[in-house]
Amino acid sequence: MMLRGVAHGAKETFTLLLTRSPSSNTGLKFSSAWPDVANRSFLTHSNYTTDTKSREENKKTLENLYSLSVDITKIRRLKEWVLLQDVAYVKEIAGILQEMGADGTTVASIIERCPEAILHTPAEINAQRALWQLVCQNEKQLIKLIEQFPESFFTTEYQQNQKANILFFQELGLKNNIITRFLTSAPNIFYNPVEENKNVIETLQRNYLNLGGSEANMKIWILKLLSQNPFILLNTSTAIQENLEFLQKNYFTDQEVLQLLSKLKGFIFQLNSTTMQKSMLFSKNIFKCSDQELKQLVLKCPALLYYPVTVLEERLEGLLKEGISIAQIRETPTVLELTTQIVQYRIKKLSALGYDIKSGNLESLNGTKKDFEVTYGKIQSKKERPIFNPVAPLHIED
Repeated sequence: MMLRGVAHGAKETFTLLLTRSPSSNTGLKFSSAWPDVANRSFLTHSNYTTDTKSREENKKTLENLYSLSVDITKIRRLKEWVLLQDVAYVKEIAGILQEMGADGTTVASIIERCPEAILHTPAEINAQRALWQLVCQNEKQLIKLIEQFPESFFTTEYQQNQKANILFFQELGLKNNIITRFLTSAPNIFYNPVEENKNVIETLQRNYLNLGGSEANMKIWILKLLSQNPFILLNTSTAIQENLEFLQKNYFTDQEVLQLLSKLKGFIFQLNSTTMQKSMLFSKNIFKCSDQELKQLVLKCPALLYYPVTVLEERLEGLLKEGISIAQIRETPTVLELTTQIVQYRIKKLSALGYDIKSGNLESLNGTKKDFEVTYGKIQSKKERPIFNPVAPLHIED
């Protein structure tokens, strides 16, 4: 569940990542930090002021926004400083969006959610438009992406890096639909100079081969890893190397390291050796196991490696309060991938059916929401099914 949760959190961020991460996920929240980074970057590369006390709102800007039916109160609440700038390109930016197929309502919505869009010159936005068209099927798709992720589109300070990275990803073999997903939900990976991203990819390729991976499967492995977690590109080659060496020093074989990389979908590179060491030591003390036994537990449940001690401790305490024993948890450690709230909810539902989790198998708690619903349905139907003995005699009255 932790792995699914992390990936799903990524997935929510991506579609958004990807789709949207479970509230239980305490992993790194990359997407939530992105808008702030983009805003800081926008201001850093601009001469605009955010001082809202000593200046008056630009009347021409207000008039142009009103003519587009933009809700000015939303802009004042979100980024009032935009209204104070001497120069704005309201009509021009609206015109470009309309050329791409946006109707009036869509234009107003985009500006309300990303007011700084009107501070970019038409040349900048047309250049960004051409850039994104490298991976978009048509302008209908492009305007839909802009409507969903305006901040990503209107960050234009890194256009040269963006273009170089788009071409690099295409050359690497990533499909355009994956690259567009990256542009909208992981845009900061395009801000790196392309050489930095190439170095990370080369480090991953080299280590994959060194760990026993085959040349024939390397491209597929790299593309899958990137598709699952593009944020891996935000790490340095040194950090990647250090984490792999940490696993090897803890007696994981090359094949087992590859197994962990695949299960963790590259998120292991967002960790550090100190955190992983503390988490492993905590698990070793709790389960009173040898180094070899601990290794097998980690392979079975990488959450023991991924989550910090505070999270593992909280979830362990939650399970113990429900009457679940350490022995049961050790037998099914993946239950630690569930938040305490999810565990309590599932135990309550199963208890209503007369299922005693204290004496039963914890596997019934595991899995995604869909997995649990299937398990619950099977237990429920078994409970409601009438007992029938096929060899019992039938009493038929004459």
